[in-house]
Order: sequence, then C-alpha cells, then structure tokens
Amino acid sequence: MNPELPEYFGKLCMELDVNSMKPLDNLGHPVSVIKDAQHLAAELFGADDAFFMVNGTTSAVQTMIWSATNRGNKIILPRNVHRSAINALVVNGAIPVYINPGRDRRLGIPLGMSIDDVKKAIAANPDAKAILVNNPTYYGICSDLERIVQLAHDAGMMVLVDEAHGTHFYFHDALPVSAMAAGADMAAASIHKTGGSLTQSSILLVRKPVNPDYVRQVITLTQSTSANYLLLSSLDLARRFLWRNGRDIYRKTMEFADYAREEINELGGYYAFGPDLVDGDAAFAFDRTKLSVHTRDIGLAGIEVYDYLRDDYGIQIEFGDIGNLLAILSAGDRMMDVERLISALAEVKRLHERSPAGLFDHEYIDPDVAMIPQDAFYSRKRRVPMRESIGLVAGEFVMSYPPGIPIVAPGERITPDILEHILFARDRGCFMTGTEDMSLNYLQVVA
Repeated sequence: MNPELPEYFGKLCMELDVNSMKPLDNLGHPVSVIKDAQHLAAELFGADDAFFMVNGTTSAVQTMIWSATNRGNKIILPRNVHRSAINALVVNGAIPVYINPGRDRRLGIPLGMSIDDVKKAIAANPDAKAILVNNPTYYGICSDLERIVQLAHDAGMMVLVDEAHGTHFYFHDALPVSAMAAGADMAAASIHKTGGSLTQSSILLVRKPVNPDYVRQVITLTQSTSANYLLLSSLDLARRFLWRNGRDIYRKTMEFADYAREEINELGGYYAFGPDLVDGDAAFAFDRTKLSVHTRDIGLAGIEVYDYLRDDYGIQIEFGDIGNLLAILSAGDRMMDVERLISALAEVKRLHERSPAGLFDHEYIDPDVAMIPQDAFYSRKRRVPMRESIGLVAGEFVMSYPPGIPIVAPGERITPDILEHILFARDRGCFMTGTEDMSLNYLQVVA
C-alpha cells in the first residue's frame, strides 16, 4: 500500500511484518511455533518457562510485580528502581517498602542492597509478598543475589529480578551470577540491550513454583494483542546466536572494557570504575562489560561529556548523568572504536576541563515517602512552580531518561536536595521526563 516502506526497510522486512494467523501461532495463547521458541529460550536461560515480551522489559517488570502482589500487599525493593516498577505500583496499589541502596560517596552513585538492610526489611515486614532486586544497576553493580534469594525464600517471599542490563550474565562464568542460577522466582531480561534482539523485545523468565499459566494471563494485561513478528523473530534469532556464540562474544566485550578502563584511568581526571568497587556487600559484584566513567573531577557533568562526544566526535554512548557516563561496548565493536573513544575523552579533558566547584555531587537521595504511589498519582492535584514545590508531595514523576530512575516519584515529599538535583540535571541538559509540564517549570503536587 505504501511503497516508501519497502523502499526504506526492505522487502523482506515488510513480508515478515504480519498479523497473527493460525500457522504463526498467537503470543497471547501460544500452542505451536511460539510455544516451541519460548521453550528453547527457557532451556538456554535455565528457567522452567520463558515468555517473549514485545512491550519491552517494562511490561516484563510490571508482569512480575502484578503476578506477585495485589492492592495493599507489600513489596520490598530498592528505591533506585526503574520507573516501570513504580508504575506497576501506581496501577495495582501494592505498597512499596523501600531499601535505600548503599552509596559510593566519591562517585555519588547508588550501589546495591546490603544484606543487613535486607534482613531488617524482612524482619520489619514479614507480611511482604516479594523482594525486587536490580541485578545489575545501570552502572554495573550487583547485590549478593544468592543470599537475598535465600533470605527471601526462608521468609516465604518471592524474588523478582529486574535483569534488564544482565542478559549476558547467563553466558560467561567471569560475569556475576544470573537470576535463574541464583534461584530467583522470576526475572525480566532485556535481550535487546545486550543480547542482540530488536529494540522493545524482552524475555520474562519464570521458575517453579510460580504458576506459568497465571503469569501468561497477567501478561495479557501488559502487552499488545497484535504482537510484532519482527520482534518475536528477533528474540528467537538472538537466542540461537547466544547459544552458539554467547561465551565468546562476552569474553571479547570484557576484554574491550577492561582495556578501556585501564587506558581511561591513565588519562587522569576521569575514573573508569569497575571491579575495584566490589566490597562483598552493597557492591557484591561488578559487570565487567560495563564501561562506567566518573567525570566530575574534570569539572564536567557526565551529560556534558556525553554531548561533546556525540556532537564533536560522532561517538554515541549510552547515557550521561550529573556525574558519570556509561558506554556499552559489544563484540560488534572494534579495537579502533575503543581507541577512538579513549582519544575523544582525552581531547574533551584537554579542551574543556575546569574546576568541579558547583557541580551536584550525588545521584541518589533518600526518599521521604508520604503516600503510596497509587494514592498520590490518582489524588486531587494542583500545579505549582517547580521552585515553589519544597515540602509538598509529588503527584507525578521527575526523572532523567536514560536511565529512567525517578528523582522523585508520586507520594514522595520534595526536599531542597531533590529540587536542586532536578534543576541541576535540567539545566545541564539531561533529558527530563515524567512531568505533565513538558518545559519542567511546573510540578503536579498533591492538593
């Protein structure tokens, strides 16, 4: 019908963009080819069941939470979760019990959850239904997942793992433990991030005693009934490629990242952090494929270095925030690409280094929770100037994207520190989302 589509995307791509039909199975009720493909994925990832997700890992995270909790149920989770997790609470009315993650004071970033904090949260909330764990964080830091699983299961709680950035953990023993290997009940893996499938495709992994048929029903609440077969096919192709080549490609990726860390740290000013952060507790392990670089010591926010790399050197990295940047390397890169990045960082430092005075020095702020997210989001609200919001309770999200971790979420009180963080991130060029006011000059607060 539209000749521009095959001209732009290619004839084969258009031929594969089909609707559900009997020979191609149905994602909402798979009985043939999709069922077989999901079974192969479950085998590869060490799960009892696997579900292909075409609404991103967002839908997988929401499915986990909705499968484990109902309105009024408690769920224990770190506050530095992705927006998708808190969105799930807004919809179903579960009550978050936040664990403040550990923090690295030099870097200003959140770490994982300490075991002592997990024990305290379980003891104080024995009626909680589940614990959600980020494994790894956006920066590559992991909690002691196996120990958390043991503690949760001993208390009769499920363990849900947001493994959006940890697909590769399943394919090399030099990487941190995967969710399924650690004994977690459910895990959401973004195959499109580090596994090679098309953007927006993901896999939800499930282990017994979780009822996969109930999970499948919950999935229908989160996903399109018109599943995109390009995304489904890409998941199956990625699964086959990882089965054949996973260990080799992630070994190569680790070698690239290890080399880049060493060379960047030789430049001075930058700090490319890695396994040296590991402390056996809140930073229990580190994902060596991640190239996370602290930039504040050269007087630049991470987002400023991000912009210089993209605009002046044609290098697109994953994200920059107020003090760090993240480059995701892959086996598809070449050593010359890694060298280009290192050289560009050296030039950015030479040309733009300045005093770090006045830079915001921490990414994470302990929340002051006044209401559950659902009550706050659906409450009667009023619009106030952002600079006049201190002391009020947020009725909406404010976050930089990526990574999509809220600076403030519905139900949390706005403190001077939070306001300063929002304004600093906005003014330095972070891409801010979540607010009704697209200019981020006003905030919706609980009336």
